[in-house]
Amino acid sequence: MKRLNPNNFCIIMAGGFGSRFWPLCSVDKPKQFVDLMGTGESLIQSTFRRFESVCPRENIIIVTTKVHEAQVRRQIPDLLDYQVLCEPFRRNTAPCIAYAASIVATINPNANIIVTPSDHAIFGSAEFERNITDAIHMADQHDWILTLGARPVNPNIKYGYIQLREANVSGVDSKIHKAITFVEKPPYEMACKFIASGEFLWNTGIFVWRLPVLMEAFRKHLPLIAESFFELSLDTPSKKLKDVYTQAQTISVDYGIIEKADNVYVLESEFGWSDVETWDSLYMAKPKDPSGNAIASGNVITYDTHNCIIHLNPEKYAVIQGLEDFIVAAGPNTLLICRREQQDQLIKFNSDIELLKSQKKQ
Repeated sequence: MKRLNPNNFCIIMAGGFGSRFWPLCSVDKPKQFVDLMGTGESLIQSTFRRFESVCPRENIIIVTTKVHEAQVRRQIPDLLDYQVLCEPFRRNTAPCIAYAASIVATINPNANIIVTPSDHAIFGSAEFERNITDAIHMADQHDWILTLGARPVNPNIKYGYIQLREANVSGVDSKIHKAITFVEKPPYEMACKFIASGEFLWNTGIFVWRLPVLMEAFRKHLPLIAESFFELSLDTPSKKLKDVYTQAQTISVDYGIIEKADNVYVLESEFGWSDVETWDSLYMAKPKDPSGNAIASGNVITYDTHNCIIHLNPEKYAVIQGLEDFIVAAGPNTLLICRREQQDQLIKFNSDIELLKSQKKQ
């Protein structure tokens, strides 16, 4: 068995409430707890397993909400008490990371910390392990904030982009660059120019830094969060934790620190990546059949059907005929069939179904 560095820690952010993948997902069961990719495990299970290859299992900490704590512990059993931290309120990623970092500091003040979302898809486990190991090594040797960037494969307007300095960093891995600028969700024309220039990578939201570098970054750029959150421990009373969160600024780590710091470096990753934010991004991430259909889950036979994303119960069988550019998705008790171009209407569809359910109960 490979010996893992006891200084390596991972913070998995799992507090999202997104419902873009209705009817598979809901407020009670957001996408991190769903087998969205059709792999037989949820996104958070895949994320946890992925980081077990570089961090001791007991060094992986999941930050979620009290509402979702039971789901975390059910999907990833045998976690220690400190491995599941529950935020009393959602305050975006900076407070989430500060809270977890304060707990890591009580366990290992020399920690190398990876911060990652719980609900993204990674393709290429060997490449991922190699890249994350390289990033940890670089972060351990330098006072850097390292982020992993993915080479864009299309002009996605829902992703963040990182511009790289032309020359690689002298004396280190040729895939590591100094970050110049960050652009969040650019217009389509701008995203096309970014890709054509070859100077931009997608921001995967995966960061690697030594604990002292992390804490110094918070003290410099988000001093109020640092002052209140770095006093937290596992023994902090729930009332004090609520008070800290009540007064905390709602801000992302990207905007609060990463876009302002002058010691941010980017490792150009070799693995495939998707944040799987919409049905379209899931469609792009999955293999296609000869008719352009992406069957994420289910036993499906298609006739005269093209460019559809299909996600059905893996134990069910379906025949689909005559659809083009549709979403076909089955939740626990709801079937969705709608045009891919109409997926912005999912919130309305969800509301209409809930109204129908309430009428049936009367």
